[in-house]
Amino acid sequence: MAYNVKEICADKPSRFTAGHRMCAGCGAPPVARMVLRALKEGDSAVICGATGCMEVSTFIYPYTAWTDSFIHTAFENAASTLSGVEAAYKSLKKQGKLPENQNTKFIAFGGDGGTYDIGLQSLSGAMERGHDMVYVCYDNGAYMNTGIQRSSATPKFADTTTTPAGSVIPGKMQSRKDLAKIMVGHHLPYVAQSIGINNFKDLYEKAEKAIYTEGPCFLNVLAPCPRGWGYATEDLMQINKLAVETCYWPLYEVIDGKYVINYKPKNRLPIEEFLRPQKRFKHMFKPGNEWMIQEFQKEVDSRWQELLDLEEITNKE
Repeated sequence: MAYNVKEICADKPSRFTAGHRMCAGCGAPPVARMVLRALKEGDSAVICGATGCMEVSTFIYPYTAWTDSFIHTAFENAASTLSGVEAAYKSLKKQGKLPENQNTKFIAFGGDGGTYDIGLQSLSGAMERGHDMVYVCYDNGAYMNTGIQRSSATPKFADTTTTPAGSVIPGKMQSRKDLAKIMVGHHLPYVAQSIGINNFKDLYEKAEKAIYTEGPCFLNVLAPCPRGWGYATEDLMQINKLAVETCYWPLYEVIDGKYVINYKPKNRLPIEEFLRPQKRFKHMFKPGNEWMIQEFQKEVDSRWQELLDLEEITNKE
């Protein structure tokens, strides 16, 4: 189904309101706003937020930026908390204690720290049990809320407060985890990777599919952080665009195990274009450090080719 994004934004009121305290140039607020716009008129939602940037900046008692029911839970258990609410809802519906025409959806939001790392166990459990819910990871590539410490979503060579780039160790030395692929391994009906600002159509369509696909679904959405990444606040759209055009962050979905790449750049940009605007990678451009850029490019190329191969293999049948 084709969508006109202008009509989407004009016709639907925002369920994620203005007045929150997220940083200027943050990629997370557009993610929450567009995901919630995918809810159909008349449907309600229960939102569960793991402790993190989005939670502490949008739900400051007695104020909230969420128009739907919102639960603040701990860093590590957003998925298990929401799965319990979903189970209670199903039980109440079965007992006739809720109106038959009530249609409530369950959506969790967590950063990469609370999703890739601390919350992985509860996420995996909720997905394996088959709860009818959507988990949205807004991936900003580090523990931004607590001081820009590295997470398993932090890319190789990135300079963080726990992986400072120096003369001996040039930033983080491990490759970033592929969480979307881990979720695919749970045999979910729908898994997708998207970006927030810069391609609202892609995110809207994937959010709608995830919300209205029966069973557990997962969205991994890139959400750049100006403080942790070190870019000018007005460059958020450009950073997102470069992440896609270099294939650092491919846009794809996995529907019942079949991979579909939603965008293939006609003229792929070299990874330097994505790295150069970010201060966390500035050490990679010093003379003698060319090998870091080459190694980074090699990994991006390998993962992109793997994705192309998976699309071909899973769609042969």
